[in-house]
Formats: sequence, structure tokens, C-alpha cells
Amino acid sequence: MGAIGARTAESQIHRELASGLSCPIGIKNGTTGALKPAIDGIQAANHPHVFFSTTKEGKVQIYKTSGNSDTHIILRGGVNPNFDENAVKNVITALTEAEVNESIMIDNSHGNSQKQPKKQIDVTTNVCGQIASGNRFIRGIMLESHLNEGNQKISENLNYGQSITDACMGWEDSVSCLAKYSEAVSERRNQEN
Repeated sequence: MGAIGARTAESQIHRELASGLSCPIGIKNGTTGALKPAIDGIQAANHPHVFFSTTKEGKVQIYKTSGNSDTHIILRGGVNPNFDENAVKNVITALTEAEVNESIMIDNSHGNSQKQPKKQIDVTTNVCGQIASGNRFIRGIMLESHLNEGNQKISENLNYGQSITDACMGWEDSVSCLAKYSEAVSERRNQEN
């Protein structure tokens, strides 16, 4: 699985590359929360492309892709969170109208947690409720996670297991969130049987 971030969702080069990969690629909604950049990216990556690039040997070559039908949206929030049931329903409607893959991945961090690592636990609780209630469109989640909570500036004396970029939740909270997601998926599967 690969991902195209919110700041590169509108990049034609990234969309073309995604169209040639043989793995699912998630495309994040824009930093404001706008869905259009991600949906446009999914539509573009679904189709074949031809573009110039370089080989491992440094030679210029023309690449032809066949399109990637496994591209999907990643909801990362924006000005407002977009993980709750109403937001997810609106996204499903937009994906259906655009005639693209309706699979959704929820990013528990970024705009959905207002970049506060502990709020990822609240996002987990909400999304698990949707999954356990039978939502089949939510197919994956992203957690901003590391061994130790928080983040640090790059220095000579780095703390082992702590992020040097975005603040992350620690290991214990990560394990707890993953256990909740596992339980929610089990509940959804039990409803289907």
C-alpha cells in the first residue's frame, strides 16, 4: 500500500505514477478538507498514462501504465475533522457520484485529531463504532504512532523511539487502538454471518 499526501494530491506526476503501481494507493483529501483533489486524483490514477521518466541506469524512457483501479480516498480531516458518520456518508455519496472506488481509509491524525496525538483515541472510538455497526466502506485506518509519545527536535541527543517529525501517540495507546479496531472488525464480520 502506498499513499499520496494532501499536499501532492493534485500533482499530475504522482497521479501518473500511481496509475502504474500494482498495489493499492490512497490519496488524501486536501489540507482544507476538500474532497475534490483526492477524487480527481483517483479518477486520474484509474486511467492509463504515458510519461517520460528515467531508468535505474539514468536513461530517459517512455513509460506506459495500465491504470490502477485500487486507488482510494484517505480522509485526513482539514479545517474540520471528517471521520464521523455524517462526513463518511457524504464521502460515500461523492465517491459514488464520481464512479470511483468507494473504499475509505481514515487517518486518525492530522486534521482529524487537530494534531493532538491523544485525540487519535477519540477518533478510534468513533470509527470503531461505525465499523462495528456494519459500515463496509471503511477499509483501513492510519495511526500516527511511535514507541514513545510526542516528538522532538533533531539534536545530538535524540530520544530513542520518539518522532522527529509530527507528534505521535506512544506504543501502549497504539496497541489499545489496534485492539479496538480488531474487535470492531470482528463485530462487523459476526453481523454478516
